[in-house]
Amino acid sequence: MDTSSTHYLCLAAALAQSYSIQQPIPVTIEQLTGILCCTPRNVKFILRRLEEQALIEWVPGRGRGNYSQLTLLRGRDEVLEELFQDMVSKGNMKSATQLMAEYPVSEPLKDRLLAVLDKQMGLRSEPDSASGQEVLRISRNRSMEKLDPATVYTAFETYLLGHICSTLITYDAQSRVFQPGLAHTWEYNESRTSYLFYLRKGVRFHHGRMMTSRDVKETLQRLINFGSPAACHFKDIAHVELESDYRIRFDLRQPNLFFLHLFSSIYMSILPYDADFSQHPVGTGPYQVLDLSSDVLVLGAFDFYYGIRPLLDRVEIWYLPHLASSVRQYQLKDASTGQGQGGLTAAEEVQGHSIEYPSLGCRYILFNFRRAGVHHQLAIRQALRILYSPLALIRELGGSRSLPADSFLPWRSSGHLFTEPLLEEAKALLQAGGYRGEEVKLAYRTRKEEQDEALWLLERSRKIGLKLELYPVTEYDLPELIDHADLFICEEVLEDDWQWGMINYFHNESNYLHDLLLDSQKLALAEILAPFSRLTEGERAELLNLAEDKLRANCWVLYGCHMNKQAQFSQSLFGLEVGAFGFLDISKLWVKPEFQ
Repeated sequence: MDTSSTHYLCLAAALAQSYSIQQPIPVTIEQLTGILCCTPRNVKFILRRLEEQALIEWVPGRGRGNYSQLTLLRGRDEVLEELFQDMVSKGNMKSATQLMAEYPVSEPLKDRLLAVLDKQMGLRSEPDSASGQEVLRISRNRSMEKLDPATVYTAFETYLLGHICSTLITYDAQSRVFQPGLAHTWEYNESRTSYLFYLRKGVRFHHGRMMTSRDVKETLQRLINFGSPAACHFKDIAHVELESDYRIRFDLRQPNLFFLHLFSSIYMSILPYDADFSQHPVGTGPYQVLDLSSDVLVLGAFDFYYGIRPLLDRVEIWYLPHLASSVRQYQLKDASTGQGQGGLTAAEEVQGHSIEYPSLGCRYILFNFRRAGVHHQLAIRQALRILYSPLALIRELGGSRSLPADSFLPWRSSGHLFTEPLLEEAKALLQAGGYRGEEVKLAYRTRKEEQDEALWLLERSRKIGLKLELYPVTEYDLPELIDHADLFICEEVLEDDWQWGMINYFHNESNYLHDLLLDSQKLALAEILAPFSRLTEGERAELLNLAEDKLRANCWVLYGCHMNKQAQFSQSLFGLEVGAFGFLDISKLWVKPEFQ
């Protein structure tokens, strides 16, 4: 049915605008070859199939040069909805959502189609399986980024890798203490120039082999070989010694008090030396990769996990970029009713469990100093600082904007005394910066809150005579955008280990800051942060504040607001623990059947 229905939709899209259903349409075979993009022979075959399925009536023209009569028997929306349901029921989510992008869809029909899609998402039980497997199916309204610890930077992919892989140690942000991971204990010398890790025995990779110290050494070497954007954090390592299969020592060129943070980061997720992770991800985490394509990632509980086996048996993450304009993502559904019951990070107005928590990080504007323009003038950036007022953002746009930001760190922002200068002051700064009506282009992603801020800034810009042009994109492709936009609306979400998150933001070569600042600006930040790893925790915090001061004083970054995250869930869903980047820890989730 899929192929015939698709052909029918092509015909309806091309012909139904001028003719009604049940009304004969004069056509020629040559005309239909152009619509269906095939040969005359194939057109006749398609027409026979459509007639057999009672989708059309076809009366061929008699004699040379006479028109044939084609009658469409069913409404386009009816056929599209039927085809969409068929595709979704067969698990072909991507093709189903492509239909919504290829053909005009009314809002009522879009709501019905999304309702069909929603029923396939969320928590469900597979009664046909012997053990009654519990499956979580969620959607992501963008394309999948590369899933590799050596190069990952996006929050969601980092979160997923944390379920596939494990690190030697983990950092507990609440207690500010390191916990055992693949290493059951560790020690270091007094000068902090040598670190020794004792590995657990019997830890199995997903492909079956036991982990040894060689895997740890090769994981580090892989970071270097791949030119990982995080490789700079490990430059102090002078020598790696395999003392045994379960002991590994790292000797450093200089004291490093921050060293343990590096080995709890996602970049040092231990990978097997005898498997190509880029072809098929293999780790030691609670979930193993069962299937991976551009459309879907399927994770299965790893029965031989060295820790506690996950309670959900399978997790499917569907990547549906054609729904980028929809707010529905990470949906969880009540298994019995199919009704919306909230999401991993997005809330629905329903009854059930509720979690609310501030996001560590903030939304902000970053200037593109790689592109010539008036934004290189400090006074112009100061004028934009007034336009992008955190207090006005919260007052006029509200939403999940919970706290005005003067730092990536909410507790630093809460200690700042905010003021709200008049727009007339911004206008005066434009004049002081020599502004002559030049166009300033603002890039933003077509997500609701970013779009709201962009439109809000456009209106405020008009009030002071700033010619702001909006440049909406689905996702940032910086090599292309560097030549087309002067400033970007960004959002940084930090790890729970905030000092690691901050130093990685300043040093990582794959983020927006690195791509948009000039070399001289990056050198100024690097000079401030040079002694970072040799300092105590309190001294490191002060150094990070000095680096942020550099961003603030020069208006390289304009802080916006800290975002408050809220999630609501089905009453049958338990084990709700907020994990990395504010996402739920999938390995802890479980479904409680209704008590009779």
